[in-house]
Amino acid sequence: MHTTQMSSKGQVIIPKEIRTRRQWLPGTRLVAEETPQGVLLRTVRRTGKQTLAEGLAAMHALANVRGRPKTLGEMDAAVASEARKAAGRAPTAQSGQKRR
Repeated sequence: MHTTQMSSKGQVIIPKEIRTRRQWLPGTRLVAEETPQGVLLRTVRRTGKQTLAEGLAAMHALANVRGRPKTLGEMDAAVASEARKAAGRAPTAQSGQKRR
């Protein structure tokens, strides 16, 4: 269990452990709902469009990858490199295909 304190502006710090587990990044929108047990915080589901950078950052966070997100150029280069490697491989005997 974690404890926190409300500031004079009504702000509450959500412990990092919880933010990390919930994948709540800065700017995450939350709904505060009063329940008989207390206050429930839920994320707001985005239904609108987002920029490519926002989408990539969200996928990066969901993948739990460390380091900076890859650029589109870096991703394109990696895909091209793997395609070149695959093109140079001989098919397996099980595939029944002959190399041209």
